Formats: sequence, C-alpha cells, structure tokens
Amino acid sequence: MNQLRNLPWNQREFHHRLFAGPLLSLALLVTSSFALPGEAQETSVGELKDRIFAVVDEDPILASDIDRVIALGLAERRVDEQGEPLEDKTTFRRRALDAVIEQRLRFHAVEEIGFERVPPATVEAEVAKLQARFEDEEALGAQLAAVGLDDQSLRQLLTRQLMVLTFIEERLGPRIFIRLEEVQGYYQDVLVPQMEASGEAQIPPMEAVREQIRVVLREQRLNEEILRWTEELRSQADVQLFLDSPPGDLPPVVDVLE
Repeated sequence: MNQLRNLPWNQREFHHRLFAGPLLSLALLVTSSFALPGEAQETSVGELKDRIFAVVDEDPILASDIDRVIALGLAERRVDEQGEPLEDKTTFRRRALDAVIEQRLRFHAVEEIGFERVPPATVEAEVAKLQARFEDEEALGAQLAAVGLDDQSLRQLLTRQLMVLTFIEERLGPRIFIRLEEVQGYYQDVLVPQMEASGEAQIPPMEAVREQIRVVLREQRLNEEILRWTEELRSQADVQLFLDSPPGDLPPVVDVLE
C-alpha cells in the first residue's frame, strides 16, 4: 500500500538482530558483488590462517566468521549522512562479533530445548528462493564459495536460522498482544505527523491502515522480547572474548604447515 511507504518498518532491524538474514537478507545480499576482507584469506605456507575471537559455552567464533558476516552485509559499519564512518574498524568488528555471539546464544538455547527440527521441504524452499536469483546452480555455487559456504553449509545455515525463527514465533510471539489504544496512538502520534511532514496529499483513515500498524507494533514488541531473552541467555552463559587480545595472545585455529 503506497500510503504506508513512510511507515518506519522495523523489519530490517528484526532480521539483523536475529541474524535471520539468511532467510531474507542472504537471498538479497549474496547476489551482491563483494570481496572478503583480507584477514580471513588464505596465507602463505607456515602462516596462521584463522583465529578464535570468542568462545561461547565452548563453541568458538572465528575471525573468518566475523569476516563472513561483514561480507554478507549482515553487519554494517555506521556512517553519517555524508557516508563518513562513525566508528573505527575495531569498534565495528567488535559490534559484529557481539552480534554473532548473540546468534550463537539463541541457537544454543533452541538446540538445548530440543526444538523440533525444520522440515527438509521448508529448507529446500528457502534454497529455491535463493537459487532463483542466479542464472544457474554454478553461479550460486561460485558466489557461496566467495563467502566460504557450500551447498551443505548453506542448508545448515538456513536450517539453524529457521529453527530460531520458528522458536521465537511459537514461544515469544504468543506473549505479544497489541491493544487498539496502541494502534490509535501510533496513528495519531507517529504516522499522521510523519505523512504530513512528507507532504502527503491524502492521509488514510486509521481503519485503512490499522492492521499494517499492528504488524509494525508487533515487530517492535517482538524485538524487545528477543532483546530481553538474549540478555538473559548471555547472563547465564560462559562467554570468553579475545578480540582485544594482542595478536600473539590470540588462540590459533588453523596453522598451515608445510
């Protein structure tokens, strides 16, 4: 609905917070042209290839994991209106690492509960959506290889994210109820002033946009529930950080030997 194009939708924030991006964002972002950051590339013989940046309940997060997140656009450097960076490289990578830690915490929680596995057909449907954006399977395979993924790892990634999304919708979603008063308040205090400020000739009546506003408010509330849940998980987890450790003190993952 064109009348709603100015609604401050929270969907992008929702997917980035979950790293559910592979369900939506991977299909969009993996088609982009990019090069992986140099830190995760192959090195000469005898040189270190990868490092552990954090450990979440004995589950290591590698430098290459962070590089992949950045390359896929699932973590973006903050910039001002002129496109100038608002954070240095270290701050940006620390924020990307924090997002990956939150992702691991959520998946660990879902896995520990023994949440029902995602039907293979559902995963294949997501793969098909991604495949449709490429000329052929070879083109998709080449682009996945550029970010260190193959067919099997792609399906594992999609499965994990579908599991977390399903869990959130089934366990956290039912807690959310949007009252009519909240919809009215959003319409009067946010939508109408925003549309007036943008010079809209016609303001739709609230009845015409009520359900769309309810969706926006539900996603905002769901984000809040996800944040609370994730903070609780982190407070109970054993999280070790190594990003700020001197290079010589970082634990290696792979040592390329002759």
